[in-house]
Amino acid sequence: MIKLRKSVKKKDKEVSESPKQNKETTNLTIDPSLEQTLKIFREIYTVPTNHDVIIRNLSIPGKDKPAAIIFIKTITDPQIIEQNIIKPLQSSTEPFQSIEDIVSAQTISTENNINQIATKINNGNVALFIEGEDLAFLFDASNFESRTVEKTENENVVKGPKEAFNEKAATNISLIRKRIKSENLVVESAIVSNESKNDLFIIYQKDLVNEKLLQNVKARVKSLDTNAIQNLSLLEQYIEERKYSIFPTTLYTERPDRAASFIEDGYIILIMDNSPDTLIIPATFWSFYHSAEDHYLRLPYANFTRLLRILALFITLFASALYVAVVTFHAEMIPPDLLLAIAATRERVPFPAAIEVFIMEIAFELIREAGLRVPSPIGPTIGIVGALILGQAAVQANIVSPIVVIIVALGGLSSFAIGDISMNFAIRISRFMMLLSASIFGLYGITSIFVMGLFYMLSIKSFGVPYLAPMTPNYISSEDTIIRRTLQKEIFRPGYVKPKNLKKRQGEN
Repeated sequence: MIKLRKSVKKKDKEVSESPKQNKETTNLTIDPSLEQTLKIFREIYTVPTNHDVIIRNLSIPGKDKPAAIIFIKTITDPQIIEQNIIKPLQSSTEPFQSIEDIVSAQTISTENNINQIATKINNGNVALFIEGEDLAFLFDASNFESRTVEKTENENVVKGPKEAFNEKAATNISLIRKRIKSENLVVESAIVSNESKNDLFIIYQKDLVNEKLLQNVKARVKSLDTNAIQNLSLLEQYIEERKYSIFPTTLYTERPDRAASFIEDGYIILIMDNSPDTLIIPATFWSFYHSAEDHYLRLPYANFTRLLRILALFITLFASALYVAVVTFHAEMIPPDLLLAIAATRERVPFPAAIEVFIMEIAFELIREAGLRVPSPIGPTIGIVGALILGQAAVQANIVSPIVVIIVALGGLSSFAIGDISMNFAIRISRFMMLLSASIFGLYGITSIFVMGLFYMLSIKSFGVPYLAPMTPNYISSEDTIIRRTLQKEIFRPGYVKPKNLKKRQGEN
């Protein structure tokens, strides 16, 4: 037993020391001995057990020295490696010709830190090691698989571009540069995880972005200490200010044109591999209310759709709660004929109005969730059939009254007018809070929850920007909050972002 405990302690000690040993190994620099360097990389990449990593030995005739290249075959372009790297090296006969002159890769860099070289290889670079050299030559030959540029799925528009981001960061950056052909557009790179080495790209216009806001974003990214952050949805939860708030403080978009318009207003956007969208910082409440199509439609049409969206917002928030409050506590507010009609439909219903509405609201949410999770060909069918069958059966079984079905369906349909998924969740949760308060305190409860919600939103900030700006506190802007103005009158950029140049270039001086 004593021997067993000693052996367990010895193993625990080895396990606890292994991270330190790995850290020391990866912090080594390149050894001039090619054999010793390759030995280190074989240990790092578990070669030959790891069949994905290729170590190919070759010779450079001009230098009369043995050499080797290391790359990961599933994330590199074999044609670039063969035509632009291997073939030129083996064809070289000039002894004093530099590697930069021999190889015809797009980007060439040198590095002597093994940890940095491994990171580059993991990003699709090819590393060249030469006998007697204490550094490695790195050539970009990355070729990560990804979807092609497709149409948007969640932010559809009738007028305007149809392109959408995909899961490849390089493609997404290209789509933004396609729209902003400016030398002031800056794309910074940062590593946001310790083990997976996930790259984050911070994009902004240096002649517009507020330096304090930029430093705030960089500081939060730099403070991250985690092993893996695979996409923006995870990153958002690390850098947001209020972890438990139901209201989102960062805006997602899958549209390159919308992301570009925010950049041109002085905002910062974040892009990562594996994310088919971008994260826009900061975000105010009105950013979620606006649509990608607002500025593509003519002024009357755009404002008509905006008024419809704000009407839908109030319907989904208050419809069910007002019905419960009025029927339960304030029946005298209902006209006699309507009151008699409601009473007739509820004559055989055994539940109070609040229970009726709760049953139907939960059923509607279940149908909505089921329609999203099942395969797409049958998802809409489940939603339509489920709503019809459940609603009709519930009315015939005298579980709920017909008017409750109408009110819940109206509120549920109105919630679909809120396009952003995060704000959609916030409004749906708020609707249940309103309903609960109405069932206990009536109209006073609805008023209290609404006022408390307004005070709460006033206290929220997104990276230092007040959530309800520019309405409160008041900032200079183009007044593009509830009602859109003509494009000619949109002179100013949002003042709450504090851009370096407040006036738009196409505006008046």
